[in-house]
Amino acid sequence: MPSGLALAEDLIIAVRPSSVAELLSEVEALKHKPKLCVSLAAGIPLKELSSLMKSSWARAMPSPVSRIGLGLTALTFAPEVPGRSRRRLQAFFSHVGKVVEIPERQFDAFTATYSSSHGYHALAALAKAAQKSGLDRKTALLAAAHALGDGIRYWRQSGANLDELLAEAVTPGGIAAATIFATNHAGYEQAVAKGLRAGIARARRNARDSRKRRT
Repeated sequence: MPSGLALAEDLIIAVRPSSVAELLSEVEALKHKPKLCVSLAAGIPLKELSSLMKSSWARAMPSPVSRIGLGLTALTFAPEVPGRSRRRLQAFFSHVGKVVEIPERQFDAFTATYSSSHGYHALAALAKAAQKSGLDRKTALLAAAHALGDGIRYWRQSGANLDELLAEAVTPGGIAAATIFATNHAGYEQAVAKGLRAGIARARRNARDSRKRRT
């Protein structure tokens, strides 16, 4: 049976979208069915999950960084899920990081945005550019990690306004200002937006492909 983690009267479905239907057909055959099913499969909406197996449904999208207790999990619930079940699930995921409840219509955009891959990709790109500029690999990674990780940590812990921090760091005529201007001029913001659109489109395409395989 594909992997699913039972939480008392809850069942967390932690498989790829293409395996959800197979798993639920096996769960459907069980004598005692869970009261609340929680899907971690990207792209498959609550309505479709309910059509595969009648149950109360929620969707969760936890970050891989949950492994060290610094995760971020988005939750969304079908309208019939009672408050006590919502609070129970929120408490469960709060053990591994922050939890936010969002409307399901925002789920694909959240999935494309929250991934730790953005940080890894930015770290790799910045460190690579620093190496080409003359730093050794170890120092390049250290400097890039400080720029990204520590800067973001300060913003989160200080509660400071992001625009104000940018204005403070990117002083006119300074090195940071020249760097940021050139980065944006090269299409950085457009590239990030294009990447998010591609991720959202992939989530929706995966869901369509999953439906096609069942027909």
